[in-house]
Amino acid sequence: MDLYLPVANLSVNALVIVLLGGGVGFLSGMFGVGGGFLTTPLLIFYGIPPTVAAASAATQVTGARVSGALAQLERGGVDLRMGAVLIAGGLLGSLIGAGLFELLTAWGQIDTTINILYVVLLGSVGGLMAREAWGALRALQAGLPAPARKRRHHPMVANLPMRWRFYRSGLYISPLAPLILGALVGILTMLLGVGGGFIMVPAMIFLLGMGAQVVVGTSLFQILFVTIATTMVHAMTTGAVDIVLAGLLLLGSVTGAQIGARFAQKVRPEYLRMALAIIVLLVALRMAVGLFIRPDEIYTVQ
Repeated sequence: MDLYLPVANLSVNALVIVLLGGGVGFLSGMFGVGGGFLTTPLLIFYGIPPTVAAASAATQVTGARVSGALAQLERGGVDLRMGAVLIAGGLLGSLIGAGLFELLTAWGQIDTTINILYVVLLGSVGGLMAREAWGALRALQAGLPAPARKRRHHPMVANLPMRWRFYRSGLYISPLAPLILGALVGILTMLLGVGGGFIMVPAMIFLLGMGAQVVVGTSLFQILFVTIATTMVHAMTTGAVDIVLAGLLLLGSVTGAQIGARFAQKVRPEYLRMALAIIVLLVALRMAVGLFIRPDEIYTVQ
C-alpha cells in the first residue's frame, strides 16, 4: 500500500516502513539498546531525505521511550537529580544542534554532514563493541569469568570543580560532567535523530561511574525529555518532522521490541553483543560506501 509522506514529499510503501520499524524494534528488544541509531540510516537507504529521516526518527524514539521511562520510575531505577542535570544539558544541546542544523542547511551540507557523522559514530561504537564482545567470547570459550570492571569515574571528571552528591547513583562529582554529556547527546539527537542511549549508557558507566541499577532508567528518563524537546525544535525551526512516517515507524517498533525481548532470552548475551557490533559496523560500511557512489541523476535530489 503506497502512502504519501507530506514532509518528505514522496510516496512510500507503508508496509515496508512498518516492517522497517519492526526490524529496528526487534533489534532494540533483543540487544537492549535504542534503535534510533539504526532507524535513520535505514530510512536513508530506503530513499527518505536525511533531514526528514533524522527529525522523524527522533519523534519515533520519543513515543517508544514513554513506557520504558515510566516503568523505571515506578521501580525506583531513576536518579532524578542526575536526570535533571542531564536533561538541562540535553535541552541546551538541542538548541545548539538546532543552530548547527539550520547553518548546515543554509550551506547545503546537512545531508553530507549527517552521513559522515553516522559513519564516524557507528564505526567507532561498533569497533569498541566488537572488541569488548570478542574479549568476552574468548573468556567464555576458555571457561574463564569475564573480567570485572572497577566502578569509578574518569580522572577528568574527578578534577572538575563544584561537586554535588547524587545519592541514588552513589556519586560525589561535579554537575558539569553530566551537564556536558547531556549537551553532547542533545546535539547528536538534534542532528542525527538518535536517542543517544547507545552513547549515554556507556558514558554514564565508564565516565561518571554510575551504578548499573540506575543507569538504564536515568538514561531513558533523560532521553524521553530531550527527544520531546528536539521534536518540538525540529517542528518549529526546520519543519522536517513527518508525523506520518514517525507513526508508521512507531507502529512497527512497539511490536518488534516485544518479539526481540523474548528472543533475547534464548541467546547468550556475549553472542548478542557481537551480533549487534557486526550489524552496526555493516551499516557504517554501507553509509561510507554511499558517500562515494555517483548518483544516477547528478542534478536531482532523490
